Amino acid sequence: MGIYEHVDHGFEPVFDHHSKLLILGSFPSVASRENRFYYGNPQNRFWRVISALTGRPVPINAPIETSIAEKKRLLLDHGIALWDVVDSCDIIGSSDQSIRNVRAADIQRILDTCDIHGIYANGHTAEKLYHRYLKEDTGHGIITLPSTSPANAGYSLDRLITAWGDKLELSR
Repeated sequence: MGIYEHVDHGFEPVFDHHSKLLILGSFPSVASRENRFYYGNPQNRFWRVISALTGRPVPINAPIETSIAEKKRLLLDHGIALWDVVDSCDIIGSSDQSIRNVRAADIQRILDTCDIHGIYANGHTAEKLYHRYLKEDTGHGIITLPSTSPANAGYSLDRLITAWGDKLELSR
């Protein structure tokens, strides 16, 4: 099965005072923690979905620091804030199902800074964690989007783009 390890998130949320939408994942995968940024597993389709919905390319093969800066700019240019529900936890590898001993992220700092019009969960695990650890404090509901994880094989990239596009109100 694997060994539990206590892990801190490791990188900051992406937001600025223009952010209108907040997308929350659950907790960074091993690949994301190694890359020090969100959705670092090349099989995760998050960046391809955001790219398709904004009409902007994402630097997939750029040097890591360039890629991170350009991904941040892509999000901020379209009013998107990005973080995860969990700030630290005990976890086995990248398994969301193994998450325990959670310390939730302080998303109130985003809500206090930005005029957030909608909070979105990237998948059902993020939604469940949000309801368990954050909803009572924030008082905000959450809209669940299908997970961009490669484990969500029931959704093709085109189907993800359509589903996300139907729910997100992106500024262009």
